[in-house]
Amino acid sequence: MTLEPLAARRAWHGAINPIHATVYFSPDSAEEFAALGLTDPVARNLAARSAAMGAVGAGTVAATFYNYRYDLIARHLPAVWDTASPEQVIAARYRAVDATLRRLLGPEAIASAELAEAAALALRATEACSRHGRTLYSAHADLPVPEEPHLRLWYATTLLREHRGDGHITALLTVGLDPLEALVSHSATGKGFSRKWLKATRGWDQEDLDAASARLRERGLLDEAGELTVAGKELREELETQTDRLDAAPYAHLGAAGLDRLAELGGAFVLQAVVAGAFPGDLLGKA
Repeated sequence: MTLEPLAARRAWHGAINPIHATVYFSPDSAEEFAALGLTDPVARNLAARSAAMGAVGAGTVAATFYNYRYDLIARHLPAVWDTASPEQVIAARYRAVDATLRRLLGPEAIASAELAEAAALALRATEACSRHGRTLYSAHADLPVPEEPHLRLWYATTLLREHRGDGHITALLTVGLDPLEALVSHSATGKGFSRKWLKATRGWDQEDLDAASARLRERGLLDEAGELTVAGKELREELETQTDRLDAAPYAHLGAAGLDRLAELGGAFVLQAVVAGAFPGDLLGKA
């Protein structure tokens, strides 16, 4: 069954990735990791997302996360594993996901047939994900599938998120955007992290951001006002198109009807989570 060209991209951005991302801004996550002795938000984030790969060091995380400043990663890894093991971190992350989704969605949604259906559809899509060259996806795919529907949904969206992310890194290398150029050009679309959040979560300072902007201007991708030029918009679209191509298999496997239904169900849960305060209001934007 042929999919409408941008259907998978829209579903991923609107109904899949946001479900996974709820845990990153959750007070429940902070609480669970604090109980392990991990109180720094950057250390918590680095450990949570990398734990599926084992007690890895800064080099592995710099390669697989792509857009974090290496100095920031090295400040916390591998030292974080002296405080908590990967197994403890994975368990704490799932406890945080459980508490977060229950709080954001409420008991009725958690127990609903619609949530169970969304989980089944998302898991079906993951059947066509590929492991080769997909480090973060493959590591998470080795984890057991949870029993409860809301955790199954989060697990499936995590696999789909990391599968697309691994392919996106390949596309970034192909179009020639280094980690900071990728972030700055994404922010210039109005759909990426604001500069405040780039600094807080990725470790870059204003000098780094300014230097990346200068490189993008030299390439004709940004104008003097920091807006994407025509060439910049074309490059960003080429990047997304290549990412779509590398990430097509799960959604082709699900089929048009299944993808539409997942987008409908997942989008409704995302909207409910947003209304409940899942994400900071200043998270995205050009400023």
